[in-house]
Amino acid sequence: MLRSKMVWLTLLLGFLATSVWGQDTAKRSISNVGGGLYRFQNNFHYSVFLVTEQGVLVTDPINADAARWLKAEIAKRFKQPIRYLVYSHDHADHSSGGEVFAEAGAIVVAHANAKSIIKGEKRPTAIPEITFERQLTLELGGQQVILNYHGKNHSNNMITMLFPAQRALFAVDFIPVKTVAYKTLTDSWFPEWPHSLEQVEHLDFDILIPGHGAIGSKADVSVFRNYLQDLYSEVLEQVRSGKTLEQIKVAVDLSKYKTMEKFNDWAPMNVEGVYKQIQLHRRGN
Repeated sequence: MLRSKMVWLTLLLGFLATSVWGQDTAKRSISNVGGGLYRFQNNFHYSVFLVTEQGVLVTDPINADAARWLKAEIAKRFKQPIRYLVYSHDHADHSSGGEVFAEAGAIVVAHANAKSIIKGEKRPTAIPEITFERQLTLELGGQQVILNYHGKNHSNNMITMLFPAQRALFAVDFIPVKTVAYKTLTDSWFPEWPHSLEQVEHLDFDILIPGHGAIGSKADVSVFRNYLQDLYSEVLEQVRSGKTLEQIKVAVDLSKYKTMEKFNDWAPMNVEGVYKQIQLHRRGN
């Protein structure tokens, strides 16, 4: 009797494990931003796509599974072919899976620097067919999407995507909304990053759509630029005074930004990241 109960319990636990862990547990959704522009969520990553009468423009595929899901949803909901795929930058957690759309006929677009890195690093995605250096305007179904390169920031190939009709800007990773920078700012450039944000502030838009987190507004660009400028200038001042990294972490005062998300966890790591950037490029006496 005990043996049969143990066998039954083993089978039940196996069934539950298969049911829970065998499923695709990714959190995915589609929400309307306005005027044919939609936001796609895959767990903590977001991209956008534009639906027109002549087809669809999609952006960062995120990964192959996410891209397949999105491709099927677009076909089911909108019954339009996907004409363009645009990468915000080369990083694999945003650009992976582009072959899903490319194999269906989408033209792949990215900054010129992104293409060389995607090829060199063998990113698991489709190679861009169209590249540009400063600006490129795509037209589809009577709507424009303006792609801009603002210089080095979170990468050397990051672009923004401006949707004039919707007054919306899709900007990934280098403009978090009401949040400090991510940890130690890996793969970043200073002081170029704040300079690129100044360029973004001159664009004409109201809605800021990031690659992670909540949607914001143009004002969030200025807040984050101010944060980065203060972060950089304060760390540089302390480095020039001869302090160690641990002393600098105590000395730098960014408390006026304490209401920003992840401030307590990531601001000290931001200091460390900028310290390393300064030490890499600075030449003292």
